[in-house]
Amino acid sequence: MAAVRSMNKMYGLCCHAARQTAGLKASRLLQHRAFRTSAVHRQQPFDSTLEKPQFPGASAEFVDQLEFIQPNVISGIPVYRVMDRQGKIINPSQDPQLSKETVLNFYQKMTLLNTMDRILYESQRQGRISFYMTNYGEEGTHIGSAAALDPNDLVFGQYREAGVLMYRGFPLDLFMAQCYANADDLGKGRQMPVHYGCRDLNFVTISSPLATQLPQAAGAAYAVKRENLNRVVICYFGEGAASEGDAHAGFNFSATLECPLIFFCRNNGYAISTPTNEQYRGDGIAARGPGYGMLSIRVDGNDVFAVYNATKEARRRAVAENQPFLIEAMTYRIGHHSTSDDSSAYRSVDEVNYWDKQDHPISRLRHYMTARGWWSEDDERSWRKQSRKTVMEAFERAEKRLKPNPELLFTDVYNEMIPSLNKQRESLWRHLQQYKEHYPIDLYEK
Repeated sequence: MAAVRSMNKMYGLCCHAARQTAGLKASRLLQHRAFRTSAVHRQQPFDSTLEKPQFPGASAEFVDQLEFIQPNVISGIPVYRVMDRQGKIINPSQDPQLSKETVLNFYQKMTLLNTMDRILYESQRQGRISFYMTNYGEEGTHIGSAAALDPNDLVFGQYREAGVLMYRGFPLDLFMAQCYANADDLGKGRQMPVHYGCRDLNFVTISSPLATQLPQAAGAAYAVKRENLNRVVICYFGEGAASEGDAHAGFNFSATLECPLIFFCRNNGYAISTPTNEQYRGDGIAARGPGYGMLSIRVDGNDVFAVYNATKEARRRAVAENQPFLIEAMTYRIGHHSTSDDSSAYRSVDEVNYWDKQDHPISRLRHYMTARGWWSEDDERSWRKQSRKTVMEAFERAEKRLKPNPELLFTDVYNEMIPSLNKQRESLWRHLQQYKEHYPIDLYEK
């Protein structure tokens, strides 16, 4: 028995030492990562003497009346704006006080995007490119949010955020190259038109399936948090994408892992042809934020200053506090969903004309500039002519470029080409040689 007691004592000492060592390692690891954890989210000590709920899954009080919570418990979330529809500042304390040069840059980027959209949309209708999606009516959400970010911040787009990339400096030649899938395309001609991406500008390549970018953005933001850098991730999506299961995963992961992430929802009224009254029953997308423990705000997406202010403050706090934010930008999709859609089948011309003529983000900003003497009719005519000329020149260059070398079909997957892939490659070239009269090989780079 003495021998057994001696062995038990030694075993206990060894376990104690191991626990101490493990504790020190864990402590050092946490210090090294420098994670900022909110005390609010820590488990509270259990006190059985208190006559209050002790359930770990929620913070609440007991009640003695049977009552179901109404769906409109969070409803009527206000829409934050800075300018009215005539471009007048409503509350001077909310004026971002941007310089003339900055505001002119906003306007020129918004109108350049609009011009590029019109030309590429028509080019698809003429059969020159296979597909296109315009950004009509949503230019304010792009430019206002992009301007509030740091160039180092990582962007996950959906497929209607070309203005964000344009604001960051993506040249017209590369927009055209992507849509034409020519040899200058950064994606080597492998993507559908409007599926842009640019590593140098921290813009993750767009993918077609809805909402896949939300959990991806949560993971990227968690990595940014671990690096402890002054950086955020912003993830754009539409209100239709918010109905996907991936949206729930992205929201929940980012909140529980306390990630520096801005969820930016463009609520433009339609998920292709599905109107919002058939898409959800609650008060939009911003109302979902509190359920995930996220700070949320609803803004006028046609007010570029409101979008700028909200995104700038969300970015500042996301970095400082390591937590996600949800911005719902209320706007309207003036164009068809894409060149594969005819929106006249599910909405009236009068409805579209109202937003195009009376509440457009471009006209609102123009009113603001005109009232300050920063923009005139002559400036407008000159800029419209110049911007169209610039877009058309890039368009013509892209159309003349060769397509990517077909060899690129087999690259960028494996470091060294595997036998089965090489077999496919050889089969392709035999087929092209045998039936070369049916394939325009001369239009592809050698």
